[in-house]
Amino acid sequence: MAKARVRPKSWRYANTVTWKKKKEANLTAEGKPDLELATPPDFGGPEGIWSPEDLLVAAVNSCILTTFLYHQAKAGIELVGYRSTAEGTLVYTGKTLQFVDVAVRPEVLVVAEGDAEKAAAALKRSEETCLISNALNCAVRVEPSIQVAPAGARVPRRSDT
Repeated sequence: MAKARVRPKSWRYANTVTWKKKKEANLTAEGKPDLELATPPDFGGPEGIWSPEDLLVAAVNSCILTTFLYHQAKAGIELVGYRSTAEGTLVYTGKTLQFVDVAVRPEVLVVAEGDAEKAAAALKRSEETCLISNALNCAVRVEPSIQVAPAGARVPRRSDT
């Protein structure tokens, strides 16, 4: 008799932020590379260091990708490429700073025309079900560009992914 696999109902993610100097800190998490953090230059921080604002937009962008990859695999879409840019708009509301929207612009390259239609549907589901987007109090828009690869384009093998 096969054992039923029990899925957990909750997950925990932990990290540590340690102040270094001025408006800079270090982010660490077990088993992951350290990441330098700082206040963004717009608010007196140094150039060239990730800020919490950058990371929030990156979290949305990467969550749309990983959610899409789930739906893409489930739909059997042959994916050739995926690249996305994201931009968040932060405003002062008169009381506090708040993100009012994040736009994610994926560029998806698929093998066949039928895959393009499935990819559009998978991106729509990703927009609706992205964990990070759903945790935010702002609009998240996915504005995709989906293309069919020219004949002979290299399709990644399973070992490439």
